[in-house]
Amino acid sequence: MNESPEAPKQSPTAKEIAAEYRAKITDPDSEYKPGDRLPAARGLAKDLRVQLMTVQSAYSQLRDEGLVLTQQGRGTFVRDPSVPLGTEPGSSPAFTALATELGTIHDALRVLGERLDRLEQIVGSETPPSP
Repeated sequence: MNESPEAPKQSPTAKEIAAEYRAKITDPDSEYKPGDRLPAARGLAKDLRVQLMTVQSAYSQLRDEGLVLTQQGRGTFVRDPSVPLGTEPGSSPAFTALATELGTIHDALRVLGERLDRLEQIVGSETPPSP
């Protein structure tokens, strides 16, 4: 009987690596909890037999989704979802910019709400009672 040799396993893509870790991070019974460190990119690249850049790209995808934080020289960590996006060191620059902009919008809405309350009080005090 002539058996065909098993095809060599293809190396995972960055998208596949990101999907695997996304599932591990978001699964309630996961081994990864907020604050846990993901495997070092170099070591994971070696284990998966992929280029370092592939793992870095996967981790970058997770960071851009707000699932992890990267800290230069320390590693990649699971983000605590109870902390507002963009407020932690190592957050995605896009989330940091968004958090700043949302803070500005929130302050402007608060001031507008206070002005509206004052106008309603003024208008309410000047309106004669209806017959």
